[in-house]
Amino acid sequence: MVRKVNFLLRGLLPLALLVSASLHAATLRVNDFGAKGDGAGDDTKAIQRALDKAAGHNDTVTFAPGTYRIGSIFVKNNTHLDIPKGVTLIGIQSLSAYPQMPTRVAGIEMTWPAALVNVYKQQHVQISGEGTIDGDGSYWWKSYWDLRATYEPKGLRWASDYDAKRPRLIQVFDSSDVKLGGGLQLHRSGFWTVHICYSHDVTVDGVAIRNNIGGKGPSTDGIDIDSSHDILVQHADIDVNDDALCLKAGRDSDGLRVNRPTYNVVIRDSVIRSGAAAVTFGSETSGGFRNVEAYNLTAEKNVSNGVLIKSARVRGGFGENLRVHDLHLDGVKTPIKVTLNWNPAYSYATLPKDADPKAVPPYWIPLTTPVPPEKGLPHFHDVHIWNIDAKNATTAIDMSAYPNTTLDNFVIDHVTIAAKSAGSITNTRNIKLNDIQLKIEDGSVLKFADNAELQGQDKVQYGITLKQ
Repeated sequence: MVRKVNFLLRGLLPLALLVSASLHAATLRVNDFGAKGDGAGDDTKAIQRALDKAAGHNDTVTFAPGTYRIGSIFVKNNTHLDIPKGVTLIGIQSLSAYPQMPTRVAGIEMTWPAALVNVYKQQHVQISGEGTIDGDGSYWWKSYWDLRATYEPKGLRWASDYDAKRPRLIQVFDSSDVKLGGGLQLHRSGFWTVHICYSHDVTVDGVAIRNNIGGKGPSTDGIDIDSSHDILVQHADIDVNDDALCLKAGRDSDGLRVNRPTYNVVIRDSVIRSGAAAVTFGSETSGGFRNVEAYNLTAEKNVSNGVLIKSARVRGGFGENLRVHDLHLDGVKTPIKVTLNWNPAYSYATLPKDADPKAVPPYWIPLTTPVPPEKGLPHFHDVHIWNIDAKNATTAIDMSAYPNTTLDNFVIDHVTIAAKSAGSITNTRNIKLNDIQLKIEDGSVLKFADNAELQGQDKVQYGITLKQ
């Protein structure tokens, strides 16, 4: 009898704790902590006071309608940040408003400005509502282009993204049990919009990302999942100028040192209006990707690719058990693209001959540290791409790797593409094609080269699409 009672008590304890937490949870208004929401003053400290008060108590922090100018704010353990409709958090255009802190940026561990909204080494956090988080990005975009204009003639294109320090909109770093969405409007990020790094059990559900308001923000990725696991992204509506939904895992020597994969990820039920691809793997591939599924994605004419796998011969890493299916593409230039020699001016970093290694930024050193070929060549295998419906494309399929690091065990089936030209498939081993319908305006057919154990070339059917 005593044993039975103890068992019942143990079973009731978590419920009692949950009920207790709910009874004691409070709703805190930032306005009661001094925030004005008048669009003029700096509300950062007042909002942070409310967040600090809520931390650890399952409290909700919310806002009266208004526009709140802020620098970096930090949402802490067991807190719900509610940003209701009629509320805008707008970023201050000064680097001093974003404290420098350890993080990872574009595959390199380094010190970088905090994001506008941060979940940094926390647990059990929710950020939701139909309000707007606005990075006011034009200032940061101009700073990037100005610096890049001076760097490119010096052969420093690769350094531009690192030296032009720009705040991300939302950072989830080394955190778990985080939920983001509920209709949030994410506008004009200075750099990446949502960066999920070294984190797990994160859900992004219901966000609209708009980084082309009042200009075109460079490198304004939508949602980046970086060396993280057990991630769900769904119901996103994205308009950006770089990768929209992207898997990352570190870059070159530093990424290989860290060696943390991205795995157990589901991306689904989303719309991409402008960006580099509907879904992207890379180019930061060093830690590898495993068990990723992306499906039911719709991409429009300002999207360059459908599924994009990109890396470089110094990245290393791998991709395995990747599944991409049910993509609906209209005007997307290349529905299926794989390249392991992506953007050489950015991917292959070398110190200028006259540079003093002791005088350059410290992160230049891992960026320019040579990676041996046996470690630098990435390897993608066991990838399944199916149910792709694309029209008004430029090139149907463009896949290439290297003779000594082939694309292995790819399966591509149930694909219908109308495009200007067919494209090519090279450097593969044991690729299987089935039910491929290509309607090609110029009458070309797929070019095949260096494909060992190719299966299903006869399963590719061609037709001609007349130019509209």
